[in-house]
Amino acid sequence: MERAEDKTILVVDDEPDVRNYLKTVLLDAGFKVLTAADGEEALRVIRDQKPDFISLDLILPKKSGHKLLYELRKDKALSRIPVLIVTAHAKTEMGRGPLEELLESGMMSGPGAYLEKPVNPMTYVRAVKRALHIEETEAAEDKVSLKDELQTRLQGASPDALRRALEALAKE
Repeated sequence: MERAEDKTILVVDDEPDVRNYLKTVLLDAGFKVLTAADGEEALRVIRDQKPDFISLDLILPKKSGHKLLYELRKDKALSRIPVLIVTAHAKTEMGRGPLEELLESGMMSGPGAYLEKPVNPMTYVRAVKRALHIEETEAAEDKVSLKDELQTRLQGASPDALRRALEALAKE
């Protein structure tokens, strides 16, 4: 049985906040995570470390996700690495054309071929696990779900509420 702990995911995104968010979601789900900020850096990491899965932004500096995916699919050693496009540009002029080209060419297929930002952490982890044939457990889903809910609530919490939450956590 495949396990998240045995898999390395490469998160490629030029936005540091998005890259760190996706990395944290995957780490919480038990994966090992590598990151890259542009297409050229991603290609170096892929060749050096051969991740088990790639989470790829479509619009990147230096080499777009679209071009990177074409290069991967032409390379026999790298062509079988599953890729999930994670983009905010699926419906914009900038990204719609490249995404449609990838889908029409058969380079990507199926309902899990891409996700639109902002991504739901549970949906994201499920897409990665399904592509890697990892069984989804309730405990892993609960951890991701609870952490996401906590982060959402913390953003709007008053200093007094945060103090009480810290005190409650310290008692455990």
